[in-house]
Amino acid sequence: MRVTQEDIIRAIMDPESDMPDGLVTPQGLPASERFNVYRNNVAVSLVEALQTTFPLLVNSLGEDFFKAMAGFFIRKHPPQSPVLMLYGDQMPSFLEDFEPVQKYPYLSDIAKLEIALVQSYHAADSKSIDPAFLGSLPPEQLMDSKLSLAPSVRLIRSPWPIYQLWRFNTVANSPSPQPVAEDILVVRPDFDPVPQLLPPGGGAFMEAIVSGKTLNEAVTHAQKEDNSHDLALTLGVLLQGKGLTAVTKGKI
Repeated sequence: MRVTQEDIIRAIMDPESDMPDGLVTPQGLPASERFNVYRNNVAVSLVEALQTTFPLLVNSLGEDFFKAMAGFFIRKHPPQSPVLMLYGDQMPSFLEDFEPVQKYPYLSDIAKLEIALVQSYHAADSKSIDPAFLGSLPPEQLMDSKLSLAPSVRLIRSPWPIYQLWRFNTVANSPSPQPVAEDILVVRPDFDPVPQLLPPGGGAFMEAIVSGKTLNEAVTHAQKEDNSHDLALTLGVLLQGKGLTAVTKGKI
């Protein structure tokens, strides 16, 4: 019986499965011992890659629990790319269905934030505009314009206090998180990405900008969600994070 690549991958990802028939050493003997060593090395490498991507999850769940959970994850979602630094983008949906963590529904959004940080770090470089440029535009022209975002910008909207949870786990002496919804903009002002908390309505504003709306349309969208939305504060987060690369005429 011919052994296929799919058979080998399936067996590597599942430590409880048997070695595929037909795998032998150069001497023609069954290669079960070598195969098990290789399978274990692959599993360890994937778990370590996930630990690197999701330090907040590791800290929240504990290293032993995370490693055990990661074993289930890699069997359900084997890597589709040789670039392990980007492995794990299906973790949020996995956590939503993983029974042992159903009491902690915010973990899925924590995973979204950690993935966004990794993606932002590896995103292409770009040149941000001078903040003074916005102030030089006539108000009517500015409001009718569209904003182009840096490739490193990521938006995460959550019903959970994910920014507070991030600070609590990464910044010393941070207060305990309070139960509020939070929207985060991941920006990369220098070499490393950072999450920034958006003001009320800021998530809706950025959602509209990402979808290609004009500044005026984005403001309207934000005010429908929260009429106290402060445009200057939201733009400040974007500009300070060097997340704005161009301002273009909206209507053609």
